[in-house]
Amino acid sequence: MALTAIDARPALVVIDLQKGITQSHPGQDTATTVRHSSELAAAFRRHELPVVLVNVTGRAPGRTDAGGGGTVALPPGWADLNDELDVQPTDHLITKRRRSAFHDTGLDTLLRDLGVTQIVLTGIATASGVESTARSAADHGYHVVLATDAMNDPDVDSHRHSIERVFPKLGETATTADVIDMMENSR
Repeated sequence: MALTAIDARPALVVIDLQKGITQSHPGQDTATTVRHSSELAAAFRRHELPVVLVNVTGRAPGRTDAGGGGTVALPPGWADLNDELDVQPTDHLITKRRRSAFHDTGLDTLLRDLGVTQIVLTGIATASGVESTARSAADHGYHVVLATDAMNDPDVDSHRHSIERVFPKLGETATTADVIDMMENSR
């Protein structure tokens, strides 16, 4: 479903745009994802709306079907957020160890304390961290907006499946320009 409204108190939630991930997936799609996420962050900040930047520091401890747990040491700087996001003191930083940014992070409490009713999601990887977070957000009762040109996945088919099949069931989809235009016209 296309974007119909921007709530009075939305938040931008940016998933895993950190150096270790963006550098391991170089290319136009990643650069576009970072650029569009940065544009959205700037617009949210301009309107004094919450910006939540999420990074991931590993997997859950123990055995997983994907193999291994979260015990592998990450290289220095791997979890640092991409410089182009221009992290500001007013931004909220969330570190996760699972796919969803809601699981064991306090994100739901933070958003509720801020009065947020809607989240706009961007990031990498579409079919993993972004989709998991979108599912959790919908389960928590948030109005979910997925900025589809501000996300990507190393697997093109998985990316397309999430955007075409999964996301319309979880919320509304829009481009970065659509979200910014609607924000500008509703404020």
